[in-house]
Amino acid sequence: MVKKYVVSVIAIFVVWSVLDYIIHSLILSPIYAQTAQLWRPMGEMKMGLMYLVTILSAIFFVGIWAFLIPQKDLTNGLKYGLLFGLAFGISMGYGTYSFMPIPYALAIGWFLGTVLELLVAGALLGVLFKADAEPATQG
Repeated sequence: MVKKYVVSVIAIFVVWSVLDYIIHSLILSPIYAQTAQLWRPMGEMKMGLMYLVTILSAIFFVGIWAFLIPQKDLTNGLKYGLLFGLAFGISMGYGTYSFMPIPYALAIGWFLGTVLELLVAGALLGVLFKADAEPATQG
């Protein structure tokens, strides 16, 4: 169980970091440029803190799955990821949109990006946990 947990946390951290780069640095960067007055300059961004938040989020995401979800398979992983994605995506995208002067396109980008990241993470959990749970067959 510990090995599955650690491997899952590392895999999700890496996937989320790659998807964050694609979503924020490639897809949403023109919107960030249009709203530069809202963000810290690149040199002042707290990248270490961002990675700490990402790894802690992965630890808790995997922990809830490992300890509270009894049937670990791809279907439940996708459901788990989708529900978390919708919950956090609404908060991230639309919650922020409600009190910050960000363009609607950024709100929807954050919402959809969060749903995508958590859906992928849920699928990873379903595959990684189920793969180790299946008994080895003798050929």
